[in-house]
Amino acid sequence: MPDQPVEAVLAFDFGLRRIGIAAGDTLTATAAPRPAASMTRTGPDWPVIAREVDALKPRRLIVGAPYNADGTPGALAPAARRFANELERRFKLPVSMVDERWSSLEAGAALKAQRAGGGRRRIRREHLDSAAAAVILERWLAGESGENLK
Repeated sequence: MPDQPVEAVLAFDFGLRRIGIAAGDTLTATAAPRPAASMTRTGPDWPVIAREVDALKPRRLIVGAPYNADGTPGALAPAARRFANELERRFKLPVSMVDERWSSLEAGAALKAQRAGGGRRRIRREHLDSAAAAVILERWLAGESGENLK
């Protein structure tokens, strides 16, 4: 993509307790976990998400689309789509949704391997959520077509 400008990208793994966050860019095509945002009684912790957007200045946002193993939308699909629509509304950035099937399993395996190699001792849920967001972002960066919201 020599003619394409480098884009910073943020990805989100939507959940009912936490939202994993990862950052990457189209030049290196790599993703790194960021601190997860909590879900509160009133919804996502928007100030935490806004700080990430303000700090990293992404040109695009990616949200994991929850699907069942058989390809049908998962139970969280409507809530994830509402979250993606709200991201687009609040930050005026293009948002794509990418299949997140097995991203948590893949992220968990990677964290366990990292731990076995001398990394952090205990894997906490927020680490897993943001590692799953990194998997989702890496899928998008690798060319998995995302569903654009508009």
